[in-house]
Parts: sequence; structure tokens; C-alpha cells
Amino acid sequence: MSEVPPFVDQLHRDLRAVGWPEPAEIRARARRRSRRTAALSALTVLALLAGSAVAVRERSTAQSSAPAAPVAASTPVRAEIPLDALLAPADLLTEARVRLGGAGLGETVRVDPLLESCGREREVAAQLPVSRASRSQTLLRSPDGADAPAGPVLTQDVYRIEPTRGRWFFDEIDRLLDACARWNLVTSTLTTGQQPARTHQEHRWEPSVRDFAGDQSVLLRHVALQPRAEPDGKPVGTPSTVENTLVVRVGDLVTVVVPARETVVDRADDDTGPGIDYGPLIDVGKAAASRLCPAATRPAGPPC
Repeated sequence: MSEVPPFVDQLHRDLRAVGWPEPAEIRARARRRSRRTAALSALTVLALLAGSAVAVRERSTAQSSAPAAPVAASTPVRAEIPLDALLAPADLLTEARVRLGGAGLGETVRVDPLLESCGREREVAAQLPVSRASRSQTLLRSPDGADAPAGPVLTQDVYRIEPTRGRWFFDEIDRLLDACARWNLVTSTLTTGQQPARTHQEHRWEPSVRDFAGDQSVLLRHVALQPRAEPDGKPVGTPSTVENTLVVRVGDLVTVVVPARETVVDRADDDTGPGIDYGPLIDVGKAAASRLCPAATRPAGPPC
């Protein structure tokens, strides 16, 4: 057998002396090398893209020196209605301690459903705006006793509408008032003997006071005379009633306030007794406008 050359024997000894890493370390080094290679490749691509972008930008600048128009920042539009925008018990002369309410979206502004019914019958279908947000409340007086119900003081609705629809909304109210100054509603009413009788009832609406608060305002007075049976005209059913409604607008906020009949001293046109004192109602309307002001979106102009 031939003798192994000295240099081969030396090579074997050197290889045995080499410290080889563990297999896991070999795989880790391979992964790190792959990541470095990928990173270098990505940097190369980015450099090429940046160079292309600079070239394109330089060509565009050479073609047109006009600067690009800045993108206008969108102005956030408020939609929600805070609770502070509603009347508080402290704003009223009548004591109220109980508050019931809720919030909604996309509700049609309601002033007087019966007035709207008259308008539809007379082919004056008012296009009342649809609100972006709304909030409502009913204020109740404290009950007299444990078993006594809490009587109402007023109801209030607040609507946030499109700012451009504010004056148009009051024009729609005027259209309804012009068409329904007097309206006879034919219906069926129970007599004192609990027998149904065909009756007619006259309703009257008028704008009692205007422009007393906010950007626009109106006080609507609705008189519902006692129903009369047909054909003899004998009075039946509920006696004549009067309902007053305050409509106030501040910017894009509209509120409809209906005080309870028991809280307003008024009389129907066919009754005797003291007439209405508008002062307390106007004060409520002014308080409502003051509450709306901080939450309203208004164009530049005098402060509300």
C-alpha cells in the first residue's frame, strides 16, 4: 500500500481542527444573509424609482411652471346636538324637575301634525326639511303625591338642518298658515251618552308674534273650537282648546317648543275670560335661542 503524502496528512489534521458551527447557526446565518440581500435589492429599486421620479418631475417642471393647487382641507360639520342645547328647568317659570328625552337621526322637522294634515287636504303639501340629527325632551312637574301623575310642563324638539334650508323652512310654515287660517275637520266624536256622532270642528291657526328671538322665530296660536254634531250643530265632546307653539331658529338649529295648555293662560275665541299674556312665552323663546347658540353653526355675522 502506498504511503500517504505528507501534505495530504497535514490537510486532514487541519480540517479536523476547524470548529464547525451547529446546524441551527448555519440556518440562522443563511436567513440573515437572505434578508440583507433582499434589503439591498429593495434599496436599489427605490433608488431607481426615485431617480425616475426626479426625471419625470424635472420634465413636468420644464413643461409647466404653474404650481399645483393645494388640496382644500375639509371642514368638519357638527351633527350631534348636546343636551345643553335644550331648555333646562331653570329656564322656566313653572317648576319642573323631571326630564324625559331621546335623540334621533334623519327625522322630518315637525311643527304641528294637524296643520300639516290641513295643508295636504288643501293641496299645500309643505316640504319640511329632514334633519341630520335631532333631540327631544318632555319636562314634567313634580307629582303632588306618591300616587299622583307628574303633569307635563312642555315638550321640545331640536333639529339640526342644512344651513341653507333655514329661511326656506319658515317660508313653508307661512304657506301652511296662509292655506289653513280656518279649517273644518269632519270626524266622529263620542257624545255624553258615549254614542258616536258625526261632527265638524273648526280649527284656526295664526302667527301671533314674529322675530322675537334667534335668527328667525314665530309663535303659532292654534284654536280648536268645540266639535258640533251634524245636522243640528249641538256642541259635543271636548270644550274649545288653545295650543301655542314656539318655533325658533339659530343658524342650522331649529327648535319647536310646545308649552302644556295648563301652563299658559289663554282662551279660545268663543270663550270669555282673560286673553293670553305673551310675555312669559316670549321669555321661553329667548331662553331657547340662548341655549341653541353655542351648539349652532352660523355664518359670519353678529353674535346671537
